[in-house]
Amino acid sequence: MYSGDILNKKTKGILLIINSAFFFALMNMFVKLAGDLPTFQKVFFRNAIAAVIALIMLIKNNKSFKPKNRKTFLYMLLRTFFGFTGVVCNYYALDRLVLSDASILNKLSPFFAILFAYVFLKEKPKLYQWILVAGAFVGALFVIKPSFDNPELFASVCAFMGGLTAGAAYGCVRKLGVMGEENLLIVFFFSAVSTLVSAPITLIVFEPMSLFQLTMLLSAGVVAAIAQFSITAAYTNAPPKEISVYDFSQIIFAAALSFIVFDQLPDLLSVIGYIIIVSMAIINYLITNKKAQVDS
Repeated sequence: MYSGDILNKKTKGILLIINSAFFFALMNMFVKLAGDLPTFQKVFFRNAIAAVIALIMLIKNNKSFKPKNRKTFLYMLLRTFFGFTGVVCNYYALDRLVLSDASILNKLSPFFAILFAYVFLKEKPKLYQWILVAGAFVGALFVIKPSFDNPELFASVCAFMGGLTAGAAYGCVRKLGVMGEENLLIVFFFSAVSTLVSAPITLIVFEPMSLFQLTMLLSAGVVAAIAQFSITAAYTNAPPKEISVYDFSQIIFAAALSFIVFDQLPDLLSVIGYIIIVSMAIINYLITNKKAQVDS
């Protein structure tokens, strides 16, 4: 039986994932502005800032640092492994591939999120949801216009793995939400462990930074933390099959930031892509709401 609480959670999940998409777009902008620095140095700052923010919020809200049980601890380890791998792969690819190639491969994550939600939770998507997500992916192709003739095969594989592992991480987040694990603890655990893992590598490859580069990396860390809180809350409120399509809104935000910051106007193909993506999102929202009303 359908209830208003379910609708509220679904709507909240949609708004949260759009919010996360915006802040992830900001994160990419700050990382790009930081210039040519080692991948693990960028990863370290991204996770260290998020860990500090999550720690402060845990203490302020008197939340426990202990997982609910061994099973949630296992999924938190899996979420951390997949999430950290995804971040490293994505940053590595962004440094070495054409931005469009790296972006389109990373945007496979919503598809993998649906797949892993089915693996972890048996949340089987309906046919129309597969079609709408595929439509959003086609829209992304119009916007990104990738060319797959890049000779950097290893970097391309890394970008693909980044999308896969990010999708797996979001599937774990959804599982943890269903199991009742605390959102703040999920973010803190991931960020803290990722920071500890990347710290020794960062010390080895560290390159001196200008004040501007440091500011950009610190800013990237702050907005990444906001994005991480948002996407964690999104997937604990609603299944990936119902909200992951909205993650493609990051492409629209990225295009807007490119115009504002880098003075780049989108071409006609990009505009067509925006229309397709927004249309898929609206259709998905209308169908799910209509089905909810029919079931009520």
